[in-house]
Amino acid sequence: MSDESPLLRSLRAAVAAAPEDVPLRLHFAELLLAEGRHDEAVGQAAAALQHAPGDPAARDLMARAMGLPAQPPTPAPVVDETPEFPAEPPAFDWAAAEQEVADLVGPRFADGAGDGDGLTAPLTSDGFGDPGDASAWDVDAPGAVRLADVGGMREVKERLEAAFLAPMRNPELRRLYGKSLRGGLLLYGPPGCGKTFIARAVAGELGASFLSVSLSDILDMYIGTSERNVHDIFETARRQAPCVVFLDELDALGAKRSRMHHSGLRNVVNQLLTELDGVDGDRNEGVFVLAATNVPWDVDLALRRPGRLDRTLLVLPPDAPAREAILRYHLRERPIESVDLGRIVKVTEDFSGADLAHVCESAAEAALLDSARTGTIRMITTKDLLQAARQIKPSSESWFASARNVAMFANDGGLYDDLLAHLKKKRKL
Repeated sequence: MSDESPLLRSLRAAVAAAPEDVPLRLHFAELLLAEGRHDEAVGQAAAALQHAPGDPAARDLMARAMGLPAQPPTPAPVVDETPEFPAEPPAFDWAAAEQEVADLVGPRFADGAGDGDGLTAPLTSDGFGDPGDASAWDVDAPGAVRLADVGGMREVKERLEAAFLAPMRNPELRRLYGKSLRGGLLLYGPPGCGKTFIARAVAGELGASFLSVSLSDILDMYIGTSERNVHDIFETARRQAPCVVFLDELDALGAKRSRMHHSGLRNVVNQLLTELDGVDGDRNEGVFVLAATNVPWDVDLALRRPGRLDRTLLVLPPDAPAREAILRYHLRERPIESVDLGRIVKVTEDFSGADLAHVCESAAEAALLDSARTGTIRMITTKDLLQAARQIKPSSESWFASARNVAMFANDGGLYDDLLAHLKKKRKL
């Protein structure tokens, strides 16, 4: 832009170098607006709102750049002649604008269905529920999340019921056959497919407390403290029994000791093995250990021997009913118009829950930028979602490329027979 002043050129370069600096971007937009460059100011305000959703200064600037009328100030009741805080300048009434948009939405889906009944708990960056901030010493009380809250994934639920839940639900049969009230299950599969959410659902089915553990909860810079942390985690679970201990990213917590160069990490794995064994007979009675990993072939084999994490379950990308439930959840509070979920489900095969969340986010972003450019709010349509789905590559593809070699050439003892069967079914061998 040859006619641009040196100040604007400098600010444009500064914004490009620091795109997340919202105050700098808004200052640049104010100067653009002062020079009559309304479209550019709208674009800068929209970008600021992406980095700081709900920022009042960015919203006010966008309203002025789009030529929207400002809301007249409401006289404040006189309570004290010396108010504690200075009065804010009048701003555009975004609440009223959002209400106006809500009245325009009409039918939300082309099939006329309501909000998703396949998912009733909040989701995360992979598309199936929020794990919270539970640390090694924060135990969540038995939750209301059950397997019925997991959309679709019928085969996963059936295998969970047969291999893990049914014996735990029948104490008489368990006593008759001498089955201990303990167990270990390893969930594995591509990232973002809901392994953590399934673990919470299992805890809900068992009516058990939930204790989530990651590498950051355990590792400590002082010698011996990491091992003590592992011991404290299991002692906490024993006191809270029945309790599900969820070991997230097991490949980091229990990596193969033969590949470790640091004795501290090897000691953590040794301590984990000791705690899984319960050391004193039935100390782990009522403690259910679930673990999740994307790379089970990197987990120390001793952790997977009988009596520890001896059962495995492959968690694949969501099937069609699960994809529909996830899409409904992520679109439920967005302004959409006659969205044909069936078409979106068909073109998102092998997408993880996180991928589906990204599709909805990208479609919303496209509609937002169009609204900012034209000054007219428009709905998110099927076209937006289809275009977003075409631009996003399923994140599970790279995982299956690596898992294929393991299933073909390192399937010792049939550990990955279920993965092999899935690859044959998908004709990926």
